[in-house]
Amino acid sequence: MKPPGLFPAGMDVAPYDVDDPDANLNRVTASILEASFRVHSALGPGLLEKAYRIFLVKALRRKGHRVEEERYVDAVFEGDVVERAFRLDLLVDDLVVVELKAISEVNEVHLAQLMTYLRLARKPVGLLLNFNTPRLRKGIYRRVCTEV
Repeated sequence: MKPPGLFPAGMDVAPYDVDDPDANLNRVTASILEASFRVHSALGPGLLEKAYRIFLVKALRRKGHRVEEERYVDAVFEGDVVERAFRLDLLVDDLVVVELKAISEVNEVHLAQLMTYLRLARKPVGLLLNFNTPRLRKGIYRRVCTEV
């Protein structure tokens, strides 16, 4: 629960502090995780990824976040461009890439894919959230891209 008066009316997240980008990233990722825990607690494991995405997006927007769903991103290699080369599940506040899964096990290729997305989309932080776990905390993976 947020202390009264901490955030502007209608927002559950603090406005950006342009002087401290790390604090902004931490604030946004913490807010995403809090909403993810609420969704998982209410629904439990075993649903399709789409159900978790819809409810998580609604929860994040209610908290005042800007959320882009299924955003396509171009890839560039040696000056050549492939338009719509990949799709981000969610982009929150133009800062955090969120990849959603509802699978039995996350493996290294899923984490490598997240890092590729971060690098090519030029975003600093990504969360891979696997909702198909009895406890969501075991399905959370946070990665940082230093090549932004």
